Amino acid sequence: MAKPLVALVGRQNVGKSALFNRIVGRRLAIVEDLPGTTRDRLYADAQWQGRVFALVDTGGLVLGTDDDLLIRVRMQAQQAIADADVIIFVTDVLDGVTPTDAEVADLLRRAHKPIILVANKADNEQRRMAAVDFYSLGLGEVHAISALHGTGVADVLDAVVVSFRQMREKEEEAEAIKIAIAGRTNVGKSSLLNALLREERAIVSPVAGTTRDATDTSLQWYGQRLVLIDTAGIRKRGRVIPGVEKYSVLRALKAIDRADVVLLVIDASERVAAQDAHVAGYVLEASKSVVVVMNKWDLVPKDHTTMDAHRDRVRAQLKFIPYAPVVFVSALTRQRVDRVLETAVRVYQQRYQRIPTGELNEIMQESVARHHPPSKAGKRLSFYYATQPTVDPPTLVFFVNDSRLVHFSYERYLENRIRERWGFEGTPLRLRFQGREKKGMK
Repeated sequence: MAKPLVALVGRQNVGKSALFNRIVGRRLAIVEDLPGTTRDRLYADAQWQGRVFALVDTGGLVLGTDDDLLIRVRMQAQQAIADADVIIFVTDVLDGVTPTDAEVADLLRRAHKPIILVANKADNEQRRMAAVDFYSLGLGEVHAISALHGTGVADVLDAVVVSFRQMREKEEEAEAIKIAIAGRTNVGKSSLLNALLREERAIVSPVAGTTRDATDTSLQWYGQRLVLIDTAGIRKRGRVIPGVEKYSVLRALKAIDRADVVLLVIDASERVAAQDAHVAGYVLEASKSVVVVMNKWDLVPKDHTTMDAHRDRVRAQLKFIPYAPVVFVSALTRQRVDRVLETAVRVYQQRYQRIPTGELNEIMQESVARHHPPSKAGKRLSFYYATQPTVDPPTLVFFVNDSRLVHFSYERYLENRIRERWGFEGTPLRLRFQGREKKGMK
């Protein structure tokens, strides 16, 4: 991560400049007991726990004023907020929580940045006790400090460094392919995770963080960073036992929502169960890419037709995700386990595939010419134009004369034609039809 920027923000005369000087270790900011002394932003490098960061002091925020100078000061401070990675919100314990503090807190919440709330001038025990009033701002922990004497400043800097670590974790997770291992209970999800992590080419490290609802493990796979998310077994909603199991299921569903690709683990030694289909339904509802992993393949008696027969049976019972690749593995013996991540990465790449607009319109015209759209009450469906506005998941928009004329069978026909040419293996496609009937999009 590049050198992060920390901004000191607050209303006038709360001690931002004194805190700035305390943190950078030298007297750079002009400190006077007069409102508005700091008008422009002042930058300096600071260091704590071996982490170097840029610190910016700002002029006091005065909201709702028509004064030209104060407006310019406010604009400088707001620009610092926009540029900052972490914000230290400085208040004055002597004044208590003021209406301006509440307005600034609301402004900072909308910035969606890490905020460290400081109650300055807490020079004695009585003032430190008064700092609890600032919890009413709803910004989390309040750090009672004295910038003048340095009391409590170390705790503030500790919190700043923790924010840096959390930022790094989020950046790394954003760059990684997140793969959730999901399925009903006792299908071998944890065994599969262990088998995947014993791969000699994988550099494995645990991902820290108390906010994780499922077990995350980071690894490198041929230069690509992956995050494997292990989950608790999922049952049908009506069969979830209240209490611990209920929350395990909720965490598993949340893990699916976080993932890019879901490994749907099924016990190959048994028939596909209703619970397996329910888990697949959760994955489909979340519009996630999916790989069906038939585990415990070592327990299945085989001949040369066994794998094909099992694949056909699985596809028939999970017919609502016909695009999902099926991989047969044994986590116990590690048979074909290396194909799991290989397939998941390939599916992820398909999820971010984008069809050139010209080629999409070409296949649309060919498809319409091969199989004419249906008509209803004498009115025939007409196609004008198609485009792919987004990926993750891939979304295709077709502009038509009347979206109410689109039958689900014709929608499926178009999807099949698109998959014939571009694949989108393991990835759901969203087809949207925008008509001229002024009733929105189907």
